[in-house]
Amino acid sequence: MNTETYGLESLGIINPGKVHRNLAVPSLVEHALARGEGILTTKGALSVRTGKYTGRSPNDRFFVDSGAAHEEILWGGPNKPFAPDAFDRLYKRLTAYLQNRELFIFDGFVGADPRYRLPIRVVNELAWQNIFVHQLFLRPSAEELKEHKPEFTVICAPGFNAIPEIDATRSEAFVIINFEKKVIIIGGARYAGEMKKSVFTVMNYILPHKGVFPMHCSANVGKDGSVALFFGLSGTGKTTLSADPDRRLIGDDEHGWSDDGVFNFEGGCYAKCIHLSPETEPQIWDAIRFGAVVENVVVDEETRDIDFDSAAITENTRAGYPIDHIPGAVIPGVAGHPKTVVFLTADAFGVLPPIAKLTEDQAMYHFLSGYTSKLAGTERGIIEPEATFSTCFGAPFLPLRPVVYSNLLGEKLRKHKAQVYLINTGWSGGPYGVGKRINLKYTRRMVSAALNGELEGVKFTPDPIFGVLVPESCPDVPAEILRPVNTWPDKEAYEKQARELARRFTKNFEKFSGVPESVAAAGPRAE
Repeated sequence: MNTETYGLESLGIINPGKVHRNLAVPSLVEHALARGEGILTTKGALSVRTGKYTGRSPNDRFFVDSGAAHEEILWGGPNKPFAPDAFDRLYKRLTAYLQNRELFIFDGFVGADPRYRLPIRVVNELAWQNIFVHQLFLRPSAEELKEHKPEFTVICAPGFNAIPEIDATRSEAFVIINFEKKVIIIGGARYAGEMKKSVFTVMNYILPHKGVFPMHCSANVGKDGSVALFFGLSGTGKTTLSADPDRRLIGDDEHGWSDDGVFNFEGGCYAKCIHLSPETEPQIWDAIRFGAVVENVVVDEETRDIDFDSAAITENTRAGYPIDHIPGAVIPGVAGHPKTVVFLTADAFGVLPPIAKLTEDQAMYHFLSGYTSKLAGTERGIIEPEATFSTCFGAPFLPLRPVVYSNLLGEKLRKHKAQVYLINTGWSGGPYGVGKRINLKYTRRMVSAALNGELEGVKFTPDPIFGVLVPESCPDVPAEILRPVNTWPDKEAYEKQARELARRFTKNFEKFSGVPESVAAAGPRAE
């Protein structure tokens, strides 16, 4: 019997059961099936269920309030402090729970640029979650694995439930990041996205100190080498719109922008797959095959076919797969400086233009505002779109002050003269429940026109309320939908909704300090 523990003792995990390190995906699939963790589908993907938690649980995420983090973290909102002594007690209980248990280790990296990559170790209780991290993070070569020394460790044990009265958590679930000890502990929840996003949060803390702009965005590159970035929260279209057959995918969610260009943090993709079809999203459809993990989809017990249209378990059905499942993906995920930056928003009010060009000041305003709608299932308790402002299009993952990230964006835009567009992938003709979601075919065409320079000769005029520059035409897109007021049967109702959203922008922006006057003045006009 293999008794190798691969140094788990240094983490306080004494006397574990059998320990596996960097197993090949087929072997991990065999383990997951043998342990009853999931089933194979006709597409070859492993189907699993995550139980009570089918999305992130932001109220259960904490930072240990110790060391440099005490001064550097912007406390409040999603950044909740956790006492160091409470962490130590919970950590001891967690490591005691892991004694005599079979464990799966993944040693790899985050960050495709070798100068800025973070060596990580992930210790999993579940084989299927080890498949997930194997596919989502960057896999080491055989030589790199021999020399691998993790700088940050994730311990994920969904079977271990916290006791709030004892552990100072808010529920049985917890995600706690300790920057001083360089460890993340996760328990009580099986949703794999908690591992991915907690590591992203670590990168958002580390990289600004190195002069690198960490971004919650997808990225791709055209045949001419032109790079595009797509910022947006979950469900706004980052994965869908960056998976373009005419462009090569760099990554679908998390990137850094250094002095030399952009680089992917990850080695895989984590796509929403509700209503997925080969007609609308062929690349993602084909990527869901052996080696992929699908979460909370409905599978026919007899045929093992996936019903992608069913939300019987959750709207937030997900698929995790390695980026090489996307044809022509950029591997390693490193490219030049962006020519075009796209801000994606799913406007539940139905009043923002489907495409608009932003001045530099407007770009900074909308980046800091981060307006969008939380879509059903992406967080626990969200059952229908909910208007929200998520600073820098990623507030749940940004531990530092917003000005740190906005200053980095401003520096990059000025230096490299990137053009910024605001794309609304939300509603038109009325708010959620009245209007309709903007046709994906039209959104794709507008994005393509922005990236390919087809709008350069088109006249742009300011929106009377939001001030953003709206094109008078776009190839293959009906001109009437470019001005949202034209799609509303009741023009007075449109203006009322638009003014209400403008007021929300203004109210939200009041919380920012140290912002240049020109940026503060670049917002919508509420009156």
